[in-house]
Amino acid sequence: MLQEILPNITGPMLADFGLRFVYVVLLLASLSFLGLGIQPPEADWGSLVRENIETLASGGAAVIAPSIAIASLTIAVNLVIDNLPGRTARERGGR
Repeated sequence: MLQEILPNITGPMLADFGLRFVYVVLLLASLSFLGLGIQPPEADWGSLVRENIETLASGGAAVIAPSIAIASLTIAVNLVIDNLPGRTARERGGR
């Protein structure tokens, strides 16, 4: 099992882990934006956007910065998972 099954399921399991991790981060941020997640005084990206949404016209950076952080984390996790050394070699047929 360790020689046949485990090497063949690590790629799909890593991809699934990456998607689930990003989903949890987005779910937590959206719940905090709606006021149902982490409550103040604790900081969260969703609550940072909610607290600063009124100042969007005058100071957009306070809203845009947490949004860019969420998007950057999502892209970074997916890029890291896709470029792990063992995963790409197995998909190309190498060792």
